[in-house]
Amino acid sequence: MSKNFALIGVAGYIAPRHMKAIKETGNDLVAALDKSDSAGIIDSFFPDAHFFTEFERFDRHIDKLRRFTESQEVDFISICSPNYLHDSHMRFALRSGAGAICEKPLVLNPWNIDGLKDIERDTGQRVSTILQLRVHPSIIELQERVEREQAGAKYEVDLTYITARGKWYLQSWKGDEKKSGGIATNIGVHFYDMLHFIFGELQENVVHHSSETMAAGYLEYENARVRWFLSVDYKHLPELAKAQGQRTYRSITMDGEEFEFSGGFADLHTRSYEEILAGRGFGLEENRVAIETVANIRNARPVGLKGNYHPFLKE
Repeated sequence: MSKNFALIGVAGYIAPRHMKAIKETGNDLVAALDKSDSAGIIDSFFPDAHFFTEFERFDRHIDKLRRFTESQEVDFISICSPNYLHDSHMRFALRSGAGAICEKPLVLNPWNIDGLKDIERDTGQRVSTILQLRVHPSIIELQERVEREQAGAKYEVDLTYITARGKWYLQSWKGDEKKSGGIATNIGVHFYDMLHFIFGELQENVVHHSSETMAAGYLEYENARVRWFLSVDYKHLPELAKAQGQRTYRSITMDGEEFEFSGGFADLHTRSYEEILAGRGFGLEENRVAIETVANIRNARPVGLKGNYHPFLKE
């Protein structure tokens, strides 16, 4: 039986992946909200969905469906709003009698997870999250390999992710640390979750550099020592990537061997939705280590070029 969905943040960058996943899993989008009315993308997926630019009217509509229109009562609310609003919008979803499906980062601070767990208990509804790298075939294969090998020595890992952004980035909510959580939260949280998923519990977290556009540090897990580097600045791209006209560079090496996982991203949201609808989605606790990681990075005092730092920092 198909489910009814509502979506908050439908005009944003990630929303089309959610609408595609809702459609490909055979479900329906009945209502959508965004303060921006540049939401014509809805027509590509669910042209009959009701659309609102004011939260109060959206709230009233969701409540009306729940009380008076059983056939269109909302089963899930998908949340694609700016990071700092995720917590509030998940609370709204649960209190509206719907499950919440939230984009990363789940929340900005780990204590928000505890509050959401209380509301889950009060409402009987559940938060599910998009941790799409956990369903990536190559990541699953690597996790199984690490578990199988259980080497005595820890793996030496370098994680590099550069995704060049224009001048608009720092002028948007993404450039406001109070709203986005900063660069490590905004573009790095899914990588930290991936590292925890593959290499086990986090044991040490050191920040070497942190700014509006670039951050770098060292993380030690049960089975790996990881040097990481994140940037949204074009100048940090390797020359070869620039020469090829690329604005994104993603690299993970493990004991000097490049780990390739650039492909296979197109259907990860749909795969995530399939798992959630089957009752196997990732919940609040699966997010805790990654959220603790980014919160600690945000609040840390960078130590500079000391210890085991990423080689890009020298450059």
